[in-house]
Amino acid sequence: MKEASKIPVEVEAFNNRFRQIVKNQIFLETLATGFRFLEGPVWIEDQNRLIFSDIPGNALYSWDENKGISLLRPNSYLANGNAYDKDGILITCEHGTSRVSATDLRSGTYTVLADSYNGRCLNSPNDVVLKSDKNIYFTDPMPGRFPRVGIPRPPELSFQGVYMYDRRNAFLYLLEDGLQLPNGLCFSPDEKILYVNDSAQGIIFAFDVGTKGMLENKRIFSSPQGSGDGVLDGMKCTSRGTIFCTGPGGIFIIDEDGDCLGRINIPEVAANFTWGEDERTLYITATSTVYRMKIR
Repeated sequence: MKEASKIPVEVEAFNNRFRQIVKNQIFLETLATGFRFLEGPVWIEDQNRLIFSDIPGNALYSWDENKGISLLRPNSYLANGNAYDKDGILITCEHGTSRVSATDLRSGTYTVLADSYNGRCLNSPNDVVLKSDKNIYFTDPMPGRFPRVGIPRPPELSFQGVYMYDRRNAFLYLLEDGLQLPNGLCFSPDEKILYVNDSAQGIIFAFDVGTKGMLENKRIFSSPQGSGDGVLDGMKCTSRGTIFCTGPGGIFIIDEDGDCLGRINIPEVAANFTWGEDERTLYITATSTVYRMKIR
């Protein structure tokens, strides 16, 4: 994996408010490149390091400013999305096993949390987000049952779902089964809304989160449009309620009303990203390359 220099980034402002979020001139800094298809970036704040997945490379990697890239797990079971809780637990979506797992990064203890629903194997858990009560929300589309980023095999479920895994009672709840290809997801700052994008439809849906964590009032939130390769995928919400979502051509920025303010163009397909030390720093997994970008 080699290092490269900073390159300027083209941005497109669809609304004047875009400039309040992204400065006029920004750069992509290459941290590492030479991978196959990157996903699942998560920033480990208490260790100042980044963890991410190379799905077809079947590995989890770690990056920090001092050591650079290191191999965290050589057999990741074709890991895709990751999330990290304050107890030092890495939650991982695995394409190869169709399960969601938990790894204690201190002890190395590995635990399977969910691999089936009503006795049938999950499709291929894709992306994951944690609620403040530590419950786990994840999407379960089909791509991990196809070549390149998965193991070809027929599905056992007739739908592609959105789930919540309740860590207190170790129970898996199906929250939504009406999306064509559920992918990225994130909570609003107050956790009263869960946003889920559907890569097949090119739509971000919003759901109200009920008192027991169930989803209600499904509605279309936004449908960002743009030329270029890629689909709606990784998604995060800022503390002010602004949505960042990877999609065709780069990363879209969407306000709390669903209006698309602009796009940051990325030279490779950007599957996902995560905040770094603050909401001004993005770590982006873009096909073969890990980038860092400061937007303010």
